[in-house]
Amino acid sequence: MNPVIETIMSHRSIRQFKDERISNEQISSIIKAAQMAPSSRFMQTYSIIGITNPLIKKELGKITGLTYVENNGHFLLFCADLHRLTIKASDKEKQNMQDMLESTQFYQIATIDASLAAQNAALAAESMGLGVVYIGAIAKGLPEIDKLLNIPSHVIPLFGMAIGFPDQQPEIKPRLPLEAVYFENQYNTNMDEQQELIEGYDQKMKAYYETRSENQRADTWSCKNIALFQKKADAHFSQYVKEKRMNLL
Repeated sequence: MNPVIETIMSHRSIRQFKDERISNEQISSIIKAAQMAPSSRFMQTYSIIGITNPLIKKELGKITGLTYVENNGHFLLFCADLHRLTIKASDKEKQNMQDMLESTQFYQIATIDASLAAQNAALAAESMGLGVVYIGAIAKGLPEIDKLLNIPSHVIPLFGMAIGFPDQQPEIKPRLPLEAVYFENQYNTNMDEQQELIEGYDQKMKAYYETRSENQRADTWSCKNIALFQKKADAHFSQYVKEKRMNLL
């Protein structure tokens, strides 16, 4: 197994960091690695905002309700960014671009671009011996984050990433069996086979949850997700995107 694959296979989310900032050289290397990710049509439709101001990190910690958003070596916010494409456009050109700028197609492209860049950043950080954790909880306060970070129209904050020197070594979560996620030539719709794979995986996750060093609980992968998807969907993100599109130019 080569060092790159070893780093990937050793991934775990780190939520406790030492009180130590990572260097500017490390940050630069992480961002440059992120930029080397593939990009659809080479539009590079993402931006990364690094948060160094302790007061802003504290506010983001309050919004997300997560202490490790404030307490880490460095915090990155990944955004889908179509704003940059309009910078050199005339007012008439911007008007003509509007349909595409508001389309689901290009929002999806920007989201994928940002996600690919983020995974490159995570791998680069972990290759340096740093730890990372993705932060989806920024969705709790997107209008507040817009104001806090001066984010313009056509830019949507997607998720954060806390990076730093690990102050914990949690166990690696077992992943789904390869056969449950990888099929050849067509989707495997054999429900008996799929159920057997999921039942075996649930037993592994049950043992993991009950024996891990922190936050032990009685749970399985299926139970956790079935309970989640029986809740009412939160529409505030869709509403936020729609309202932001109304202020386009």
